[in-house]
Amino acid sequence: MIRKSAWVGGVVLAWTAIGCGSEVEPGEILAPAAPPLTAKVRVTAKQSIGLALFSDTNLSSPAGQACASCHTLSHGAADPDSGIPTSEGAVAGRFGNRNTPTAFYARYSPPFHYDADGETYVGGQFWDGRASSLEDQAKGPFLNPIEMNNASKAAVVAKVKSSSYAPTFKQVYGGNVFADVNAAYDDIADAIATFERMPSFAPFNSRYDAYLAGTGTLTAQEMSGLALFEDPAKGNCSACHPSRASTDGTPPLFTDFTYDNLGIPKNPNNPFYTMPAQFNPAGAGFVDHGLAGALGDPAQDGRFKVSTLRNLGKTGPYGHNGYFQDLHTVVDFYNTRDVSAWPAAEIPATVNHDELGNLGLTAQEVDDIVAFLGTLDDRTSDP
Repeated sequence: MIRKSAWVGGVVLAWTAIGCGSEVEPGEILAPAAPPLTAKVRVTAKQSIGLALFSDTNLSSPAGQACASCHTLSHGAADPDSGIPTSEGAVAGRFGNRNTPTAFYARYSPPFHYDADGETYVGGQFWDGRASSLEDQAKGPFLNPIEMNNASKAAVVAKVKSSSYAPTFKQVYGGNVFADVNAAYDDIADAIATFERMPSFAPFNSRYDAYLAGTGTLTAQEMSGLALFEDPAKGNCSACHPSRASTDGTPPLFTDFTYDNLGIPKNPNNPFYTMPAQFNPAGAGFVDHGLAGALGDPAQDGRFKVSTLRNLGKTGPYGHNGYFQDLHTVVDFYNTRDVSAWPAAEIPATVNHDELGNLGLTAQEVDDIVAFLGTLDDRTSDP
């Protein structure tokens, strides 16, 4: 018997791993939150199933990888191995082509659609929006050979059926839930998405949130960084990363969920380039076409979803291919991309030259923006 715990937005959800899976009983869990506080979390049966599925390392082939392996909650629901730009799958030595995005705040991304007024695509899940919802996203990694590597939906459903939490799964979704593989697979995705929609996946409890609420302060440097972040004549970062509450009162999400080509170079350290031909036929010549690859529209070549800036201190490296190791380099790239000796963009034709690349920021101003970005981490820590 192994005692495990997962940090979810400042609250530890505790469970016990027994046999084939993680058993979670619904109800009220008393657990330590961000020290020295404590908090009670009411977990429904469906949420408990989602937690069990999210953290079950037996749902990969071979066993050993869970959703939580690449979306570790104490690391901003991103991959904790910041030394590698992309994540390793269940099969040792198999790596994906993109940096793992955070799962925090993902529930706010609208369904993928084209905004005719803004003349841009918006929303969806993954870097290229190919999944319209959290449920659609949850179905993908189980069957991806360079992620959890299951042979079929039936293989995943069979593992859930034999898990210690199967009785609760049947309690929630019906006693005959496992009789229909497709329906059961949909229910697995539904439970994971329900877990990811818990308020603890979007805690809005950073120092910046406290500042907006009038219950906290920022340093002089952080205030300077905020002003530069929002100034259209300076950083103009808030044009794509809104830093104020929305009209419905939702705290700032620091993304408008649109798509853009920032001109990020190919990452020579991306292990996907060395994957076998069955996964990467182009080898080192692989080019990631982003949204164009999902839509088949050349006009969208090299465009990727604008990511949230929340929890940046925990979710490096940065960029769709993990090219940037630290935040200072990211901001410096935005500032000097077109006037310094950066490597060429992977896809140059659609690069955004209007809003970044030659911002004219001083070294101190870059430092100030980086300092402000440090206020966006949710206030959680490892137990």
